[in-house]
Amino acid sequence: MIPEPAPNIRQLLAFYLEAGVDCALAEEPVDRLTEPDIPAAPTPVREAAPPRPVREMPAVPRSEIAPAPEAAIAIAREAARTAPTLEALRALLENFEGCALRTTATRLVFADGNPQARIMFVGEAPGRDEDIEGLPFVGRSGKLLDRMIAAIGLDRSKAYIANVIPWRPPGNRTPTPQETQICLPFIQRQIELVNPDVLVTLGNPSTQTLLSTREGIMKTRGKWFNYDTGTRTIRAMATFHPAYLLRSPSYKRMSWQDLRSIAKALETSPPQ
Repeated sequence: MIPEPAPNIRQLLAFYLEAGVDCALAEEPVDRLTEPDIPAAPTPVREAAPPRPVREMPAVPRSEIAPAPEAAIAIAREAARTAPTLEALRALLENFEGCALRTTATRLVFADGNPQARIMFVGEAPGRDEDIEGLPFVGRSGKLLDRMIAAIGLDRSKAYIANVIPWRPPGNRTPTPQETQICLPFIQRQIELVNPDVLVTLGNPSTQTLLSTREGIMKTRGKWFNYDTGTRTIRAMATFHPAYLLRSPSYKRMSWQDLRSIAKALETSPPQ
């Protein structure tokens, strides 16, 4: 096959004219298949947002600011020591700002029963029912406690009932060691003012707090301790908390044995 002769300049120009090419744009050839160099668009200048107005925090009332635990404990000791009567002690607790539990509780749960009674029962802290009524041991565990003391011939008119912590912890949680230590001087003064012949600690927390022992309730229950008020030594015994007996009724027999020992001590020891 004979190749066709290459076109001359005149033939090329005629071809361009027929194709619509009517002018030359540059002397150098341009490769139009490559991406053109597009200058980067300038970054738009963002206007600075106007400064937000400073939000002033509401002032916290002085009554809601609790002191540090160490300072609160010292304040509690001094305040409790100066209370001459149970009524004065209750008034001090009503106005005491050193424990944050008072801001979450509905009301103070101070005590119930007879302040002149020869026997005093002390639990750990109020629950929901106690927080509503303002009296200790009025829920299910309180009803069981009533039956327990009735079994040895007593009722609330012949007993005095209180708690180490006079305010309900949120959600019935366990009180913190700091909360317990802050409230401890008040229950100690309360025991001193009631001056019972027999002190009964209900459950492990109140037993360890008041009787200064690290042993569990299984080892301490049914044993006699000496509780020193500073002016007098009181016979003390630990037994199960009624709430624990509701969960573990098989231990009611042991609790009954403790109550019998307590009743015997009340019969044999003369009133002070």
